[in-house]
Amino acid sequence: MTDRRSFIKMIPAACLGLAVAPLAFGEAAKVEESDPQAKALNYVANAKNAKSPKFAAGQACSNCMFYQGKPGSANGPCPLFGGKLVAGAGWCASYAKKA
Repeated sequence: MTDRRSFIKMIPAACLGLAVAPLAFGEAAKVEESDPQAKALNYVANAKNAKSPKFAAGQACSNCMFYQGKPGSANGPCPLFGGKLVAGAGWCASYAKKA
């Protein structure tokens, strides 16, 4: 009976923890063009500014197979940058068209 009472007493604390968790962990950091990984992959936040011979018109992070953001979102996580947020309008040299 004591275990049941202890469990019931923990419910409000658990609910509070679940409510506060998104505030504590927040959104992932955005990739900066000055980041060493970004420089290595020629990342730019706006594909129109890409100066790589690999770049072709129409390529952007939002239509890359690595982009994990929702369709139409301004930013989304990318595993190539450790899950940091990349701009949907961005581009990098590892671009691969979504299937």
